[in-house]
Amino acid sequence: MSKSSFPFSSKNYKLMFIGIGLIILGFVIIGLDSEPHGNGILGLTIGPIVTLAGFIFEFYAIFAKTESNK
Repeated sequence: MSKSSFPFSSKNYKLMFIGIGLIILGFVIIGLDSEPHGNGILGLTIGPIVTLAGFIFEFYAIFAKTESNK
């Protein structure tokens, strides 16, 4: 058992930051839609897919195993 006080390794934290970036990017894409109320291709299709991919990537980042040092 490692003596680190952090619950995750640095690999997990890097992956989490990438996931947060994807989520933010998805919301920015939704906001860039020029149609009223976000009813265009960006607001209804591409943005939500990128946002969902970010949340799925976050779950992967949390559950990713790191190689233990022996």
